[in-house]
Amino acid sequence: MNAPIPHIDFTNAVDAEAVLTKVAEQMRAGMVVPYLGPGLTELSKPAIPMNPEALAAFFATKVALPRRAKGNAWASAQHIESMKHRSTVTALMTEAFSPPVEPTALHRYLATLPLPMIVDTWYDGAMRTALSERSDWGEVQGITRAGIGEDRWYRFYDAAGAETERAMAPGWTTLLYKPHGSIAPAKNFLISDADYVEVLTEIDIQTPIPDVVKDRRAQRNFLFIGCRFNDQLLRTYARQISKRSGSQHFVIIEPQGLSKNEMRFFISQGLTPIALPLERAVEILLG
Repeated sequence: MNAPIPHIDFTNAVDAEAVLTKVAEQMRAGMVVPYLGPGLTELSKPAIPMNPEALAAFFATKVALPRRAKGNAWASAQHIESMKHRSTVTALMTEAFSPPVEPTALHRYLATLPLPMIVDTWYDGAMRTALSERSDWGEVQGITRAGIGEDRWYRFYDAAGAETERAMAPGWTTLLYKPHGSIAPAKNFLISDADYVEVLTEIDIQTPIPDVVKDRRAQRNFLFIGCRFNDQLLRTYARQISKRSGSQHFVIIEPQGLSKNEMRFFISQGLTPIALPLERAVEILLG
């Protein structure tokens, strides 16, 4: 028998705008962490893959993939890594994400605020570009452990893009956290199944989550912007990054097209859905 479709009582547009206006105020006060998905960057219409499905399609234009890997970015990258070496995966990711990406108005606005932390979950460098006029921030990125010969889960970079020590991070006004890596500044990419198998064996006990992220999420809520959760990996990361933080998180969504798994995720995590088109939500967040 089919499982019942989860029910979410979406607020009407007026209520949704009022809720988001209040969340925006809390964000400006440093009590809400923006958690950015590729849907936000997609508003600038960049010439890069803007979701895992598009990235899988890109891989398919470069390498003949078996049926089991087609349409799945992580499995596609794993096949390429197994057949053609890790360096080929890195080269293809670099090709895919090297075109310049113009930060959206919201990226630039967030960069003007002294936010304790911004989480950015796609591989582009738009948020780093937006922050480039400041010097009081730094970044921590998830890294692949494949072939590095080190027991490390992440690396730290200062505002200029130079790798630095974790001891510097507590002094940064704003921390940019890129859990899957990024094209900038050093081409770190968590992308293949093998990359994630290692992380997922430890993430429930939080080992791959940097201590500075744990510190800065404490007592704060999250606002998910431009995110989809139609993949178990994406749901796992959101759940673990927001673990042991505040008690009321929010997600901007457009109800049409949501999967049952996404709705179950919202309910299980106690996420308050804000049902607004992303463009309108951005207008409200910009004040």
